[in-house]
Amino acid sequence: MAKSDVKLLGAWTSPFAMRPRIALNIKSVDYEFQEENWLVSKSELLLKSNPVHKKVPVLIHADNPICESLIIVQYIDEVWSSGPSILPSDPYDRATARFWSAYIDDKWFPSMVAFLFAQEEDAKKAAIAQMEEGLVPLEEAFGKCSKGKAFFGGDRIGFLDIAFGCFLGWLRVIEKAGGIELLNETKTPSLLKWAERFSSDIAVKELLPDTDKLAEFRKKAQAKMTANN
Repeated sequence: MAKSDVKLLGAWTSPFAMRPRIALNIKSVDYEFQEENWLVSKSELLLKSNPVHKKVPVLIHADNPICESLIIVQYIDEVWSSGPSILPSDPYDRATARFWSAYIDDKWFPSMVAFLFAQEEDAKKAAIAQMEEGLVPLEEAFGKCSKGKAFFGGDRIGFLDIAFGCFLGWLRVIEKAGGIELLNETKTPSLLKWAERFSSDIAVKELLPDTDKLAEFRKKAQAKMTANN
């Protein structure tokens, strides 16, 4: 398929925009990436393509916009079905992957955001405690979902790997800022090794943002939010 037929609106800082980029890499799909800088403004194409939420990512395929990161990943898996499968083939395994993906977005990710924009030390400590607590069931889920293999998806990166792995860049920012190791040998040994494998995978390694650059972006985002308030 021609590159011009597939366009992704995203931002290098967005873990959610990384999800469809990893999926497209897994499927070996050529695409055009349009960088959106939400700190400055949102493009007309973004506002037109996602008028409900007005946010990235948006996949535009044959002039049709598809929104929401995990919906886009599932769409990519279905449309480019000849490539490696992203979702598990077994219905129960598929449902399990979707369950834990929802857990990550709804239960775990908010604590990450809470830390990144917290001003008081007590708020930061509380957010770290929530993140650490939230990683425990994911450590257990990895053992069950991976079935002794390298990834949540088995022998290769799958749906749940993408859903969680996209946050590793920001996780490292938090670890550096807080002087902690959220993924460690004591409490999350399986996730620690998984993160190393995920980060070095050919579909991922060129997409993971630099920790220092992300930290600098965090400062700019905090300054903008403070100015707006």
